[in-house]
Amino acid sequence: MSSPLKPLNRQVLVITGATSGIGLATAHDAARQGACLVLAARGGDVLDAVVSGLHANGAQVIGVVADVSQRADVEAIAQAAVNRFGRIDSWVNNAGSTIYGRLDEVSEADSRRLFDVNFWGMVHGSLVALPHLKRQGGALINVGSEASELAIPLQGMYSASKHAVKGFTDALRIEVEQLDQAPVSITLIEPTAVDTPLPQHARNYMEREPKLPSPQIDPHQVASAILHAATVPMRTVRVGLMAGIDTAVEKLLPGLADRVSVMQVPRQQADGPPRNPEGSLYRSCADGRIYGPGSA
Repeated sequence: MSSPLKPLNRQVLVITGATSGIGLATAHDAARQGACLVLAARGGDVLDAVVSGLHANGAQVIGVVADVSQRADVEAIAQAAVNRFGRIDSWVNNAGSTIYGRLDEVSEADSRRLFDVNFWGMVHGSLVALPHLKRQGGALINVGSEASELAIPLQGMYSASKHAVKGFTDALRIEVEQLDQAPVSITLIEPTAVDTPLPQHARNYMEREPKLPSPQIDPHQVASAILHAATVPMRTVRVGLMAGIDTAVEKLLPGLADRVSVMQVPRQQADGPPRNPEGSLYRSCADGRIYGPGSA
């Protein structure tokens, strides 16, 4: 089957979680390449500012306030895309959050909420997008993590949710690409640690401010992988050298991987006390930043 994917400058691209980090980097890079954009996020004020900035630079872009954990909100994203641009060519399920804390300390309510966002938000986006993508061909791109392949202590529920993202994406790919022979490319993106505000937006049970371990890759590196998958059919894309190394060690030497993972515990904790332990699990904390606070 020939590729159904168009060049970016002929695409209508939907991006969830578009007001910070990887989502915002992807929106900026896609706009520079001429894509029409439908950006979704929970925080209306920040979303409006992002849309206005892109529009001022010549982008064709609309924003839709939405909580991806709510199927009706996700359906509204798709409807807004069709109303404004007439179709959807690629859909990027990027919205997500994390929890820092030991599994036996994290409340069930918080764990369920994380799955509502990271897993069910991706499920909603995938199932809402599919009928549109099947109609004329397109790309479904789900943002997982190297945590889709291995476990991260102190972010155990995040790891579990990203494992679920991988399981769903892989099964959906078989059903859509192999059983249906539909003209849809389904890609899982698995980055290593990325320099974004994710730790500052996390629900935090620790007694110290959370952080990501080094080395961290640039969010635009992940955006580049996402946009490549929107134009060239891909299966699984690991972004960053450490994503490949960590995944290989987990597959080949799982016992060693477990022992090495213990070293990640102190590397996920900064020196100071928690600044915003509630994080963005239940409300938007996005402030229009692509990079974490330590970056320029």
